[in-house]
Amino acid sequence: MKKIKQNTEPFDTKRSIRNASGKVISIKRSTLSSDGKEYSWSNKMERVGVIRSGIPYDSIEVISRRLNNPVKSMLAIVGIPQTTYNKKKSEHLLLDSRDSELVILINELIDYGLEVFNNEEEKFQRWLKKPNLSIGGSTPENMLDTVTGINEVKFSLNRLEYGNLA
Repeated sequence: MKKIKQNTEPFDTKRSIRNASGKVISIKRSTLSSDGKEYSWSNKMERVGVIRSGIPYDSIEVISRRLNNPVKSMLAIVGIPQTTYNKKKSEHLLLDSRDSELVILINELIDYGLEVFNNEEEKFQRWLKKPNLSIGGSTPENMLDTVTGINEVKFSLNRLEYGNLA
């Protein structure tokens, strides 16, 4: 067997630094506006802070509008009875950390989905409601009631963005 000698150049650190020096790094901030207040985070630790402090019950209505679903279906996803929601929303109370986390993750998922679909909201809405093989034949919308389900939908969007089966 004949060995083939490859001529590889050593890594040029100076060239790499020159290339990187002209690039502008932008940090993506996620936001959720609810009950007259804006909640904002740019990393997971800031997200944990927002989750622990809680977000208003009104944020469920914000997410339902973004998903183009009635509030009742969003309440089913989060697992809150309609009467509890009405009472706590009128008192301007905050969601507990579990429910805050679900709402925040769904908000981030919507932002990512719109980014993948080039801000074409109608296409993204259709994709959410259509059965998807990459998540076991379920619709992405039906997976939003757990953190694991939200992550699977996000992975599916990621595969779609990079041209894999989704």
